[in-house]
Amino acid sequence: MTGYDDRDGFIWMDGKLVPWREANVHLLTHALHYASSVFEGERAYGGRIFKSREHSERLRTSASLIDFEIPYSVDEIEAAKAQVMQANGMTDAYVRALAWRGAGEDMGVASRRNPVRMAVAAWEWGAYYGDAKMKGAKLDISKWKRPSPETAPSQAKAAGLYMICTMSKHAAEAKGCSDAMMFDYRGYVAEATGANIFFVRDGEVHTPKPDCFLNGITRQTVIGMLHDRQIKVHERHIMPEELEGFQQCWLTGTAAEVTPVGQIGDYSFEVGALAREMVDAYEKLVRA
Repeated sequence: MTGYDDRDGFIWMDGKLVPWREANVHLLTHALHYASSVFEGERAYGGRIFKSREHSERLRTSASLIDFEIPYSVDEIEAAKAQVMQANGMTDAYVRALAWRGAGEDMGVASRRNPVRMAVAAWEWGAYYGDAKMKGAKLDISKWKRPSPETAPSQAKAAGLYMICTMSKHAAEAKGCSDAMMFDYRGYVAEATGANIFFVRDGEVHTPKPDCFLNGITRQTVIGMLHDRQIKVHERHIMPEELEGFQQCWLTGTAAEVTPVGQIGDYSFEVGALAREMVDAYEKLVRA
């Protein structure tokens, strides 16, 4: 596999398709120095991007939350994604839409005179956690915590909020784990580094209340699927000591889809019937 900067194909940048290797930005791009960027991760199945418009709407909302406006409407973003898929001849793909403050007259913290730029890329990406859908992913417990919403706009899918996720995942991989579960600033269970988390106890589902982390589109989809099955879902604050009492666990996210968890730190979970059912049901839904 070659690096992501050295591939054939096309990337949409600022309104036009650009050969993949020419899709570059200047070293003094503001986002590179100050993390003034937002993004979306999306998956296309059979030529259709699942929840595409919701992702495009959230991209614009995220930009607004970190104080800039994307110069493209939702319809224009939708058209750009379709153009990228067609230009690269893809039907099943991971799609990355990205908007950022570019290089311009400002190079300090403030950057109102710099242009806002946008790009859309797509590539093939298999299971995010390898074979974990069969045996359950193994998670570390991160030393880093999700910050207070008074510290950062937690409902924005903003690049800067992923710095602690990268550090947490690196530490987890060094221990032989696939990912890390994070607590929030109060000590409650929050999420994994790039996925929301669900637990099962006695046939009922418990999931952390997203009051300081992203309320994922896949998370919302899975909650709807559980409600359709008349399964009770508790969205609430979960204390660390409760982990011992849960029987099943899974992660949700665009990249992760629905992935069962077999272990978090010293706590073990079965890849049980409900977890397997949600894996299969989500797969059927996105390909319907």
